[in-house]
Amino acid sequence: MSPFKAWLLAARLRTLPLSLSGIITGTALALREGFFDTTIFVLALLTTVGFQITSNFANDYGDGVKGTDSEGRIGPQRALQSGLLSRASLKRGIVISVVLSLLLATLLLLAAFGTENIGYFTLFIVLGALSVWAAIRYTMGTSPYGYRGLGDVAVFIFFGLIGVLGSMFLYTKSLDWTAFLPAITIGLLCVGVLNLNNLRDVDSDKTHGKNTLIVFMGFENGKRYHLALIALSFLAMLYFGWATRIPWQHSFYLLVFLPIGLHLLKVMKTKQPKLLDPELKKLALSTFLLSVLFMIAVNYFL
Repeated sequence: MSPFKAWLLAARLRTLPLSLSGIITGTALALREGFFDTTIFVLALLTTVGFQITSNFANDYGDGVKGTDSEGRIGPQRALQSGLLSRASLKRGIVISVVLSLLLATLLLLAAFGTENIGYFTLFIVLGALSVWAAIRYTMGTSPYGYRGLGDVAVFIFFGLIGVLGSMFLYTKSLDWTAFLPAITIGLLCVGVLNLNNLRDVDSDKTHGKNTLIVFMGFENGKRYHLALIALSFLAMLYFGWATRIPWQHSFYLLVFLPIGLHLLKVMKTKQPKLLDPELKKLALSTFLLSVLFMIAVNYFL
């Protein structure tokens, strides 16, 4: 495999649509309030991609070094574990990715706040730094929080609340309580994707000391937890439509929960963890589709 393809493998491009869902949803909420800026939108997408790639590089490195990504793992090939990238080169890749991500974040905040809103600028710089910390410390370091069952909380906060509400605030400089509902939906669905990953890898994670929530609660309870995540995400989005008086005929974005429901049935019936691997892509793409249809519905049919 060529070095370029090895880096693409480490970047895990299939995870990128999911990471964009929060930005698209937050932008939809801002558009609904009459706010939009093309520069902010493009820079927000690029910044999010940068953070996600940083996280993927760090996850590849952390799990590879700790031996969690072994030859018997299920799912896509890993760059470090397979020997396609060395520890040193992957470390350099992480550093470069962090620098580029923070540069993009700075340009984004300058476009959103300029130099006159120093308070907002500082707050979002701190959030950006926390995002980088969360991306790296998920699996790297002596006590990564992903090995202590805290990955779900981090994903909900950064992909859901900060992703949606933060991107909306970049445009509007304000928040409405109803915006928390789509943020909760996206956050829970993103946690669902992580949960599928942990369900699939439960045996390997248990063997290598990666104590995810699924390792703590067990495979069958993990499936029930997945059911709760999907159900609550649907209810939050349904409540948003009711609270903001969106006509039922304009709520077609909720139809995405039909394939998600079929996905859920598949998960609940699955007995072997390895058979869940295809379900990650289904839920991730469904979440991305939900964000796109939500943007269309709340801005062009109201």
